[in-house]
Amino acid sequence: MATADAVIIGGGVMGCGMLYNLATRGVTNTVLLEKDVLASGSTSKSQAILRMHYSNEVTTDLAWKSLELFKNFEDMTGMPSGYTQTGYFLIVDQENRAALRENVAMQKRIGVDTDIVTVEDVRDIAPMLATADNEAYAYEPQSGYADPYSVTTGYANAARELGAQVRSGTPVTGIDIDGDRVRAVLTADERIETDIAVIAAGPWSGPLLKSVGVDLHLQPVRHQVVMLRRPQDIVPDHPIIGDVVNDLSARPDTGNLTLVGVGEEDHSDPDTYNQGVDMPMVEKTFDALVNRMPGMSQALFRGGWSGLFTTTPDWHPVLDRIDGIDGLYCAVGFSGHGFKLSPMITQAMAEMITGEPTSVDISMLDLKRFEEGRLMKSRYSMQVLA
Repeated sequence: MATADAVIIGGGVMGCGMLYNLATRGVTNTVLLEKDVLASGSTSKSQAILRMHYSNEVTTDLAWKSLELFKNFEDMTGMPSGYTQTGYFLIVDQENRAALRENVAMQKRIGVDTDIVTVEDVRDIAPMLATADNEAYAYEPQSGYADPYSVTTGYANAARELGAQVRSGTPVTGIDIDGDRVRAVLTADERIETDIAVIAAGPWSGPLLKSVGVDLHLQPVRHQVVMLRRPQDIVPDHPIIGDVVNDLSARPDTGNLTLVGVGEEDHSDPDTYNQGVDMPMVEKTFDALVNRMPGMSQALFRGGWSGLFTTTPDWHPVLDRIDGIDGLYCAVGFSGHGFKLSPMITQAMAEMITGEPTSVDISMLDLKRFEEGRLMKSRYSMQVLA
């Protein structure tokens, strides 16, 4: 009979990060179960932007502390994270100017390297960006992007070296609950006896939770990423931008590419959704990006992909124990924020499983907030900027 001290369901960055962080705390008789291959779900489709700008202290703190872990990832795991510093601009219109000021003030209190900058500053730092007098700008010089596959496999390989098991191609068929506690996690071929099960299965988490009587109202939302090749002589590089005015985010990539994230489409089935991009959206995205970066008018379309945000009612994750089922935990509903927050979230979840979170206070990301009306709020109407 197979036994484990903990079974983690889901082999994305969250599952592998928790496996690693449990192992560093001495919990090594663990098994991670992934239905496909590691990082094959939402993690592989991430735009992988590392930015600190949020409307809430908890997410800002998670992002800021995670950035340091991305920078030091190779020292931790033996594999580089792919962290690339580009700087990040958030650009808002007149309507959102007060929200930007309030957010930046909060972020600076936490210690984030950020500031409100002028049109002249933008022109000096990023002359390829078009500006307007009625806009406002925040700038984070240390922000950038990283490599989701390297981070996920880095966590997994380091956890294996400490004794944890990783099983890909192993879908979970159920969780055995006896009375009010976890007894086992089931696959097609095996029953793994355990007292602790952690659900971190991205857009597949909702049905699995419902199978044990828990409904978090998770909604998979399709998000497209359009890939363009920049005209090297006109736009050799650019910082990451979160552009509320033109409703897009854009980051540079190797090979003189720019990845533009756009659009949210509700009611997407994780097993059947269109993983490509829609040409009408490509055309709309191209026009919007040229509004911000005129030199991209000569960019070439090079394809793209779609991934899923697994959203909660307030577009913030649920990081909690499940009341009434002893030993059941969930890290779900990241709503497009997961990768950038993953180093600290997985550390905090490992602390929760082995005791109580001490690195960062995640108590406001509990499950009860929905029934108690304590929803997390954004100062912006653009939900993914929560």
